[in-house]
Amino acid sequence: MKKFSILITALLAGCATNIPTPIASPESSSSHMDYRGTTASWTTEGAAAVRARATERLNKNRAKNVILFVGDGMGVSTLTAGRILEGQLAGQSGEENLLSFEYFPNTALVKTYNVNAQVPDSAGTATALNTGTKTEMGVINTAPTHTRGICKDYLKDAPKPLAYYAEKIGMSTGVVSTARITHATPAAVYAHSADRNWENDATLSEEAKKNGCPDIASQILGDLGGDGLEVALGGGASNMLPTGTGEGQRTDGRNIPDEWVANKANAKFVANKTELAAVEAKSTDKLLGLFTPSHMEFAAERTDDQPELADLTETAIQILSKNKKGYYLMVEAGRIDHAHHGSAANLALNDTVALSKAVRRALELVDLKNTLIIVTADHSHTFTIAGYPKRGNPILGLVSGPGMAEGEYTLAEDGKPYTTAGYQNGPNAVMGEREALTEEQVSAIHYRQQSAYPLKNETHGGEDVAAHAIGPWSHLVNGTIEQNEIFHIMDYALQLRKRAAKKK
Repeated sequence: MKKFSILITALLAGCATNIPTPIASPESSSSHMDYRGTTASWTTEGAAAVRARATERLNKNRAKNVILFVGDGMGVSTLTAGRILEGQLAGQSGEENLLSFEYFPNTALVKTYNVNAQVPDSAGTATALNTGTKTEMGVINTAPTHTRGICKDYLKDAPKPLAYYAEKIGMSTGVVSTARITHATPAAVYAHSADRNWENDATLSEEAKKNGCPDIASQILGDLGGDGLEVALGGGASNMLPTGTGEGQRTDGRNIPDEWVANKANAKFVANKTELAAVEAKSTDKLLGLFTPSHMEFAAERTDDQPELADLTETAIQILSKNKKGYYLMVEAGRIDHAHHGSAANLALNDTVALSKAVRRALELVDLKNTLIIVTADHSHTFTIAGYPKRGNPILGLVSGPGMAEGEYTLAEDGKPYTTAGYQNGPNAVMGEREALTEEQVSAIHYRQQSAYPLKNETHGGEDVAAHAIGPWSHLVNGTIEQNEIFHIMDYALQLRKRAAKKK
């Protein structure tokens, strides 16, 4: 696999600007028996991979730009299954595939707990990623000692997000998400809130209203440390629009998109794929895009009027990269998490593949000599892949073991077949006798994998997640680290707070 060795060498040298389509093994074919390879092929390829890593040249340039990709809920099992699905969609067995960011030379395991929770939520984890401080579950960018749902003193000792320091020194900032742009993870880029649910003014508690806490949506207009976000693209229009305008939920009469356009020079607002495609980066300095009332559609169900994550990422980079002082961009694949909560592995894995495509698109647009890219997750899920399926078995299918013929399946103790993918808990727990599953049934887009015990929604998992990095100082993404360290790695690569301090 000379192509693979050349690619890895280029990546380790920090000079590649593009990750190509995943490379199939020369032994790959439609028969799983042909995936075995030979002693010579495995030995040669393994040795070549080690030699490539041994020639790694550390990139210690000060970063000009940082892009943080967050696969919400993208635990290690999701990475593995997403990798296999992407490969199988390309006609491979799947196991030999790598997602675009898995080619990156630097990887770490990341501990995700919140200060008051062993298994975290997205608000606390997003705060850690964006501020360098761990905090309670359910709050956004507040001090670790602040209690959720209490507005009073919510800014006391509150950490400032990376975007604040970036704006303070004249960098551009942006956030992209397939979830509501006011949802927990994207909100951590630009907002402070004592409760992640305070997405619009109608959701504020009486105590919050009394003490003057702003809702999250209104803070997207804030100036941070400079002139505010340059780009915000995602779902969640209902939190930005007043009641009486379709699905608007605001009771204060404010129209956030109108204010965005009125208050910012060369500002634009777009609401669908066609309008986004018509945006000219050269003449657009501020762009707000809200493509759905709530979350955007899952990648496997995306309609023609909604842009895909890769397109949102490309537009954001094109606008932000005009700034010679650099930029910070966070991109969230938010719906991986939502699919897992519904025990819908097909939807979750297709959104993981969409994230891989978005990262690949970003790599085509940036210079890795001055751009640090980190791809990570905020937390995991109870999603598992198991059961001894043979090589190349459909990752979303029934388990068929090595040596079994097509249509022949491994049986559980109840004499019925079972899936490779499953969940520890969730909405499709087996209550009583288990049904006899079929391949057609379990491969459907909306099939809910079976789980061990019943819950209305499947929960997050508490195990470590992975972080993959490339570009300046990406070698700091190494070992087992606390989640808040990712902020400090980005800060160190940019020398951000040090430079911001000189602006005082």
